[in-house]
Amino acid sequence: MGIMKAKLNYKGKEIEIPDIIKVNSFEKFTGLMFKNKETNALLFEFDKPTNQAIHSLFCPDFLAIWLNENRIIDYKVVTSAKLKIKPQENFNKLLEIPLNNRYFPVVEFFLEKEKI
Repeated sequence: MGIMKAKLNYKGKEIEIPDIIKVNSFEKFTGLMFKNKETNALLFEFDKPTNQAIHSLFCPDFLAIWLNENRIIDYKVVTSAKLKIKPQENFNKLLEIPLNNRYFPVVEFFLEKEKI
């Protein structure tokens, strides 16, 4: 599939997210499961809007960013062993960004906005 990058706008500011891998159909079921925290960010794309929940069993901590097309609708820091995580609105894309040094600027960008 190759590695790509994305530029997202949030509250009038732009952030670039490097080293993203678009997952295939099978990988949609596993995502970051059994990966170490130094892995790449993952992009999930869905054919139609959904409100499908995700979980974080066997996953490193990560930042989940839900999008409807290219509009950010929600984001959350997801810690391990959570069973049901989802945004308030339907989405058609999901980014899972591991909390590691490579993605520190991205995580800081989102967390600074809310002072979490």
